[in-house]
Amino acid sequence: MRKLRILSVLTSYLLCAALLAGCGTNIDSLPDSVSSGVSQVPPASGSSETSTETGEEPAESAASTEDPSPAESGGPDSTSMPSPSGAATETSPEETVPESEPLPSPSPEKTVGSRSNTPQCLTPTADGISEVHNDVSSIDYSNASEGYIMAVYTGTSPKVKMQIVGPNAVTYTYNLTGSDYEAFPLSSGSGSYTVTVYENLSGNQYVICLTTSVDVALTSDFRPYLYPNQYCDFNASSDVVAKAKELAEPADSDLDVVTNVYNYIIENISYDYDKASTVPSGYIPDVDQVLASGTGICLDYAAVMTSMLRSQRIPTRLEVGYAGDAYHAWISTYISDIGWVNGIVEFDGQSWELMDPTFAASNSEEALREFIGEGTNYLVKYMY
Repeated sequence: MRKLRILSVLTSYLLCAALLAGCGTNIDSLPDSVSSGVSQVPPASGSSETSTETGEEPAESAASTEDPSPAESGGPDSTSMPSPSGAATETSPEETVPESEPLPSPSPEKTVGSRSNTPQCLTPTADGISEVHNDVSSIDYSNASEGYIMAVYTGTSPKVKMQIVGPNAVTYTYNLTGSDYEAFPLSSGSGSYTVTVYENLSGNQYVICLTTSVDVALTSDFRPYLYPNQYCDFNASSDVVAKAKELAEPADSDLDVVTNVYNYIIENISYDYDKASTVPSGYIPDVDQVLASGTGICLDYAAVMTSMLRSQRIPTRLEVGYAGDAYHAWISTYISDIGWVNGIVEFDGQSWELMDPTFAASNSEEALREFIGEGTNYLVKYMY
């Protein structure tokens, strides 16, 4: 009788094991990835001379105006059944077979490219070697050969502007916003510059507070586009620098870095319509805040991308001007053995396509190429 009970239990166990062996998940039917769509951005046409995104009027010079110039798996869990091999033992119907620990899913291998992703964050300084000052303002041009000057205002005027006029006669107008030195690029290359600080009297009337002339011989034409400045303000502890390091890790070339940063920006920052319609005059991006919020206007997209690429030793120009009839911002980068690439989208091995990170984030590829064309829709007025 005992032998019959053992034989019955063993037979039932073998039948259950055979049935379980036929139950499983067909992993070939699972999708490889999940993609998400992007929001639409307003078409770049039909806008007036005044920017709704940068909040500035594109005036060439304006010492007496308010707005002179423009201030992006595990698989299903499974349960292993014990093998029916070994000596048969008598079990009661109430006993259960213990579950084994699930096997850990293998971690994907981390790809590390051949290009170093170590950040290089150049730091602008006011060394006091070459400077002019008065009781309320200072202009320090000790490092003009590096492509920037430093300026500060400590007086009581609530509105203070600074204008830089370079050898190409283009006037750049900035707001001086605090009691600490700020960096401003010398965007017109080597030559003679005039730098002037203006205090507001009332309304849109300004008076000269401090002025000086500076003869500049750049150590490299790239230097103005590697340092941080008021429009793309970053340092070694910035979140954008850490993210750029992460995105550059699998890169083998500067082009790979540009591609990775570009793709990240257009996939993770969406266009902020409300901000675009209410942005104040003289708006200056906070690149870490934009990265954290995941939203921004055209100047935000360009500033974040510029900061990331400069921290990865890639000269990058933040450019402001006209895209069609719209006042807009975009970037250009310098790639070794290729040169300056104005508004990159992609490189197919033979030719470049133009890129605007704002339009690319919010429009289809077909619409983007139709608008950008061969670059004739872009007119650069200012470079930062």
